[in-house]
Amino acid sequence: MGRLTRRAFAVAALSTLSAGSSAAVPRTGRHHRTDGAGGGAAGPSGEMRGVWLACVENRDWPSRPGLTAGAQRAELTAHLDEAVRRRLNTVILQVRPTADALWPSPYEPWSQYLTGTQGGDPGWDPLGTAVAQAHARGLQLHAWFNPYRIANHADPARLVPSHPARLHPDWVVPYGGRLYYNPGLPQVRAFVQEAIMDAVRRYPVDAVHFDDYFYPYPVAGRTFDDTAAYERHGGAFADRAAWRRDNVNRLVRETAARVAQVRPGTQFGISPFGVWRNADSDPGGSRTQAGAQSYDDLHADTRTWLREGWIDYLAPQVYWNIGFTAADYAVLVPWWAREARGSRTRLYIGEALYKAGDPAQPAAWRDPAELSRHLALAADHPEVRGHVYFAAREVAADRAGAMARVVADHYPRSATAPRRPVTAGAAGPAGA
Repeated sequence: MGRLTRRAFAVAALSTLSAGSSAAVPRTGRHHRTDGAGGGAAGPSGEMRGVWLACVENRDWPSRPGLTAGAQRAELTAHLDEAVRRRLNTVILQVRPTADALWPSPYEPWSQYLTGTQGGDPGWDPLGTAVAQAHARGLQLHAWFNPYRIANHADPARLVPSHPARLHPDWVVPYGGRLYYNPGLPQVRAFVQEAIMDAVRRYPVDAVHFDDYFYPYPVAGRTFDDTAAYERHGGAFADRAAWRRDNVNRLVRETAARVAQVRPGTQFGISPFGVWRNADSDPGGSRTQAGAQSYDDLHADTRTWLREGWIDYLAPQVYWNIGFTAADYAVLVPWWAREARGSRTRLYIGEALYKAGDPAQPAAWRDPAELSRHLALAADHPEVRGHVYFAAREVAADRAGAMARVVADHYPRSATAPRRPVTAGAAGPAGA
């Protein structure tokens, strides 16, 4: 996708609406606890203080393809050290950016973002090293997988000859200048899970993590062509949208069950787009006017996952400032908190650190205190059990001082990261 990262879609999703924002509202809510209980209801399970470390298009790491193994290791450990310095406790490392791998996978090629050539052996094991080095620093390492994205271009011939997408061209849907696996094919769902589970079997990762990409974000004037799969597999559903949501639900439930079976202490979490549905689409939705809705556009029924407790944590990307007209942080966080009440699924909030200090963003983001106000507001909702920051490059650079302000205001001491309880005879996720 060129230099367009997944977080750019948060802006694109609102592009049809007014970009205006009211002034940020000062908040002085109670700070997060720093006794390891963090985030109100978190109790003894800890407080999430996470950071995403993105590899797609060399966004955060490695800084460029083709670095030596030693240089790649040094950059990786520098990010881990920075997380410790900022009193964070979790790094969410992207290990399968585009149907590839940052470990020696028997299913998919080495990622091009390591060597510059897809399938090129980098001479070391990045995921194995990341897990060991994170644990040595007291950090959790969550392995972040993108389920269906094959390539940020539309030419299958650019994939290595042994790539599963070339061996199974019937699995592939070109859309919007990119290639995707078809979520409507059971064999695709099975393959994606096998590719993920290889990493879970090999390494003691603390979590499997999905982001917001299930069915792709809509592209004007383009159609995601899954007609043949729908005709073959969608007969039991009222319409194609319901069938697509069921395909995503199946992936989520099946993956949760397999992770719990193979490595019981490993969590499964998802960071979806920050709006489930607008209230004008569904009375139960949020009082927002977002141009994209995960339920309708990505066919990801994120509210159901939360309500039913299918996964261990949900970290919606609430990437807008307090007072933003179309999607107000001060509206969305209370909405998600209400939906999380009574759920076994922990709620974290994804934070747009990358917007802080960016002159292209609404004026609120030029105030170094904006992000700190987010945490103060969220602390008034005990269902919010922590925050995750996008992304590692901005944690290190902190051009506006927003991260330093968060640490000073809310993280005066370290906190224990949440873990999945493992008890004898414990059931897996509900509905799994």
